[in-house]
Amino acid sequence: MKYILCVGSNTEPQRNMKLAVEELTRHFPNIRFSSEQTSEPMGTLRPDWFLNRAAKFETEMPYEEVRAITKEIERQAGRTPEEKYQEIIKLDVDILQAGDQRFKEHDWEEPYVQRLLRQLDMRFVGIIPARYASTRFPAKPLAMLGGKPVIQRVYEQVAGVLDDAYVATDDERIEQAVKAFGGKVVMTSVNHKSGTDRCFEAFTKIGSNFDVVVNIQGDEPFIQPSQIEAVRACFLDPQTQIATLAMPLPANLGIDAIENPNVVKMVLSKDRKALYFSRSIIPYQRNQEKESWLLHHIYYRHIGLYAYQAEVLREITALPQSSLELAESLEQLRWLENGYTIKVGLTDVETIGIDTPQDLQRAEEFLKQHQL
Repeated sequence: MKYILCVGSNTEPQRNMKLAVEELTRHFPNIRFSSEQTSEPMGTLRPDWFLNRAAKFETEMPYEEVRAITKEIERQAGRTPEEKYQEIIKLDVDILQAGDQRFKEHDWEEPYVQRLLRQLDMRFVGIIPARYASTRFPAKPLAMLGGKPVIQRVYEQVAGVLDDAYVATDDERIEQAVKAFGGKVVMTSVNHKSGTDRCFEAFTKIGSNFDVVVNIQGDEPFIQPSQIEAVRACFLDPQTQIATLAMPLPANLGIDAIENPNVVKMVLSKDRKALYFSRSIIPYQRNQEKESWLLHHIYYRHIGLYAYQAEVLREITALPQSSLELAESLEQLRWLENGYTIKVGLTDVETIGIDTPQDLQRAEEFLKQHQL
């Protein structure tokens, strides 16, 4: 029997949501969760916003038994009947549907619930482009990092976060390495000019019914599930065509660091859509000394993690290179120049990308320091 749940908390929400996810997964291993979303305090006088997730699973358990489990999880979070009347909602695990029977019809009509349920039905596939002939670091995907190939570390960070994951490569040595550690791999052409093009070919060969393709760089062995989730959460907005990730740069960072053309900067609209990407510092602050720019404005560094609606991926790979793309050598400018919108998720997690053998040494040190 199919069940649909809505989980919410307005008191220590991160801790209690984590508890709910862990306990529900323990009881129902095939459970699937939406991204997190905050909502205004509807129906309560307290000003605290709610953190919400939807979930669905199948089980042979009868409704009464499932309901008993959800109530026990609420008790584990510390919820008491007295606090309910005080509008202190440590955890609320509501059953919205059991089999063909629906409950809490008013909740179904709430816009935030509709967004959660819509995303819950979307299927996400992660594709990791990995080519052998890197100019600065040949055979980079097969370089050993902490006793494992770099591509294996990337794959292990992605597998389990999304509905499925594949490595897309043009080299049989990488193909064999992925198969050796039990990963899924798709062979693609050697002629692709970008990882996006390689992703699209792999997607057409996978042949499954996925709604969103997530492009994870094959040289990011420390990509975090929270970063992938931040991009996935962009698709709670049904208008999202493409999503990517940004990191606010710390104010104590020296101006030389952000003048580095290898650090791609971006500016965002108020609704967190990308306005422009550049290797130059953007925006320019006309009335401030350059050394103090970081103190007077939040600068964003682009992190090259992308997700695309499947149909949008097909469209953008058919576009010719644009003038802005050629000027800055940034393919995402082609999409903006052709009128596509890019929703931006935010992260505060620093990662170590591997572009050179020197980066690999830094990654080894990072592994030892964090005992990963």
